Amino acid sequence: MNLLQSPSGCSSGEEAEKHAHGIAVATKDVDTGAAVVAGMSGDLDPDDAARVRRKIDRCILPMMCTLYWIQFMDKNTLGSSAILGIQKDTHLSTNQYNWLGTVFYLSYLLFEYPQNLALQRFPVGRWMSINIFVWGIALACHAACTDFAGLFVARFVLGICEGSITAGFMIVSSMFYTRSEQTSRIGYWFLMNGTAQIISGFISFGSLHITTPGFAPWQWLVIITGIITLITAVIYWFFFPDSPTNAWFLTPAERAIAIRRLKENQTGVENKHFKKEQMIEALKDPKTWLFAVFAALDQIPNSLSNQRQIIMTTLGFSDLQTTLLSCVDGFMEVATIWTGVMIVSRIPNSRAYVGAVYFIPALAGVLMIEFLPWSKQIALLFAIWLVDIGITGFILSLAWLTSVTAGHTKRVTTNAIVLSAYCIGNGLGPFMWQTQYKPRNRIPWIVIGLCYLVCPILLLVIRFMLSRENKKRDAEPVSDNFEEVYIEQVTADGKRIEVKVDKELLDLTDIQNRDFRYVL
Repeated sequence: MNLLQSPSGCSSGEEAEKHAHGIAVATKDVDTGAAVVAGMSGDLDPDDAARVRRKIDRCILPMMCTLYWIQFMDKNTLGSSAILGIQKDTHLSTNQYNWLGTVFYLSYLLFEYPQNLALQRFPVGRWMSINIFVWGIALACHAACTDFAGLFVARFVLGICEGSITAGFMIVSSMFYTRSEQTSRIGYWFLMNGTAQIISGFISFGSLHITTPGFAPWQWLVIITGIITLITAVIYWFFFPDSPTNAWFLTPAERAIAIRRLKENQTGVENKHFKKEQMIEALKDPKTWLFAVFAALDQIPNSLSNQRQIIMTTLGFSDLQTTLLSCVDGFMEVATIWTGVMIVSRIPNSRAYVGAVYFIPALAGVLMIEFLPWSKQIALLFAIWLVDIGITGFILSLAWLTSVTAGHTKRVTTNAIVLSAYCIGNGLGPFMWQTQYKPRNRIPWIVIGLCYLVCPILLLVIRFMLSRENKKRDAEPVSDNFEEVYIEQVTADGKRIEVKVDKELLDLTDIQNRDFRYVL
């Protein structure tokens, strides 16, 4: 459109008539960081910026990584419990076991948008802490379940709470890190999924050797992981920051530096005011739905996480061997995600290409599983590990999504849509694994192969579309919309003054802000 909307909802021309010096907006309409840095000018000292970034890394990155391995370990206790006796003790059929994998993502899906709205409305750290605490209780309650119904309810609650974590971390990553830093940081906390597989493998191994009368090894597993989760909830309540504007570990001057570091993002920090027009824009934006389709297809193969140990036992490995071999899956995931984000961090605009390449070994693994004789036990095991490499594309897509979406309400809505699609893929996946397909499971592996064939194509289509939009914007005349925007502040002596706000702190969307360029 020719006349962009101002943050307050009026056209820039109409607002200019109301204010002699430019556009006057309410504080609630602009980014929360605007009040901290409004009126500041001059270049940011690179040494100061680097010092603050290191401080942010030290204080929040370890907490994010720790929680992410805990949440992945917790939701995958179902898969670990499969070889610790949960199916026999709770009288689960194959279909009921599959439903327990699906119900987690069903509740995740139903509550994903409410969770994202809550993350916008309430302090991010406190809201996540509450969810962590509730899910820790629900996880420990698994030990008291004796049938499918009880486990169904417990898994449903886990899914509700889980919906706040990935969405919250995506928001936090965009609030504290520049676009060039987000890919590696999101990669760091996401690769903890692999670490969780390693640690949970050893915990499962230890639980297998606990011989308490009347209390099965799988019950010890959920009690141990539940206690770890509850401790983490308390730590998060007191120490995890809500945003750079109030981070306890930053001085007032460092908070301003942390916000000014984000200028290159053109996305600001956050805005607690829900904007309907941004939600509508997210729904109309084609890239939102391309990322969503990618997420759904990429996560259908993730149902393998609850089936992998069962498959290994059908290959002839003992329960003890299967428990220890599951650690290798974790090593594979850590290695592939780490190498993927490192390559992207060093090669500009390579997200789609790198993500697409990482699907090639996963496809090779699927072909090996389909065509190798079932007697080739070791080769089939290596093929399963090759399939794990496909996860890298999804992590790169999450980091990419946060970098190409601006406007806090739009970002929250887009995250909700994509993570809802993630839930749909994860919810549908378990139903591939039917009894009649065992032991080769040819149909599930064909579906996984098709998903991993389409996913790289979608990444390349997204790249083409965003690259074309960048060229279009490069050809446009420079726009001076939103160059003169002011908010009112009160000085220490009680005087009301109007302070200019930079464009990147106006909570504009990537479509409204024509200076925004999409990273590729």
